Amino acid sequence: MTWFLKITQTSRSLRFYLLQAWPAHVNAKALEKGNFVDYIRVFCKSGKGGAGSTHFMRTKFNPMAGPDGGDGGRGGHIILKGNAQLWTLLHLRWHKNVIATDGGNGSRNNCTGPNGNDVVIEVPLGTQVYDEASGELEAEILDDGQQIILLPGGQGGRGNAYFKTPTNQAPEYSQPGEPGQEGWKLLELKVLADVGLVGFPNAGKSTLLSTITAAKPKIADYAFTTLTPQLGIVSYHDDRSFCIADLPGIIEGAHEGRGLGHRFLRHIERNSVLLFLIPADSKDHRQEFNILVNELEQYNPELLDKQFLLAISKSDMLDEELQKAIEAELPENVPHVFISAVTQQGLTDLKDMLWQALND
Repeated sequence: MTWFLKITQTSRSLRFYLLQAWPAHVNAKALEKGNFVDYIRVFCKSGKGGAGSTHFMRTKFNPMAGPDGGDGGRGGHIILKGNAQLWTLLHLRWHKNVIATDGGNGSRNNCTGPNGNDVVIEVPLGTQVYDEASGELEAEILDDGQQIILLPGGQGGRGNAYFKTPTNQAPEYSQPGEPGQEGWKLLELKVLADVGLVGFPNAGKSTLLSTITAAKPKIADYAFTTLTPQLGIVSYHDDRSFCIADLPGIIEGAHEGRGLGHRFLRHIERNSVLLFLIPADSKDHRQEFNILVNELEQYNPELLDKQFLLAISKSDMLDEELQKAIEAELPENVPHVFISAVTQQGLTDLKDMLWQALND
């Protein structure tokens, strides 16, 4: 058995998760070096403020014209900006050090120094930023174009002209600029989607996604075919649409880190509606549903407040009698539908059910 140590972040402290018993074809390095990056550590440093100037004006006809030292410029900010065209943190892999420039010093003739250049970090929607030292959530990006100053630059110092008073007409001092801020930040992406597909490996989630959207996820007959969340847009009536996410399969014990564990359970937190997918050939449909719900509850009890829907996949292998037998064991308080991605059975009803749930 191979053990992999992963570090993720809560709002208060670091959490350490042990991922164990992965399938043989799941390579840890491949997950880290793949194109889908949802967790990254970046060093950020804002600019130092420029120093104020200590200077006295000298003119031909007024050799003691008084202080004219200008203020220092502000140091550059580190700014976080939402970009709807991004869906991973991959672009930050090669930019682990984000450093803004310092502000310029003030000069004579009351000239203020130039401000340092701000550095804008563009991130996908759904990104959270934690401070590594304190573990506290510092910023969250949810809207396209939204900007948050993650680390403000230091203020520039005042020049000696600022301190001139009737009783102190020639101050011989000025302020230094304030230092910038620095620290390691943990950026964590939680995929924003209207609907999240929840189910055991090989439940047919990727097949369903490829059928009702234009997405082309990898499909194969072994567990953990999907190693990263896949997004697709479902077209509905009158040019309406909604986003659906195929999340890597959950197994029993996922809340403890088994399988792909916590690496992708957090993405479910962003979905408005959770569609549980259980194959028709499951040995016990009610028990499988309860296991999935229990894993979500153990990970985050707030997930139980979301709207649950249930779809029985691979229903083309069922006759009417078997379908009624399965229906009798399904939870009564969860809307359900029988579907087949192969024969298109029930897909229209599924879209109607999802649209109604999203708008309710």
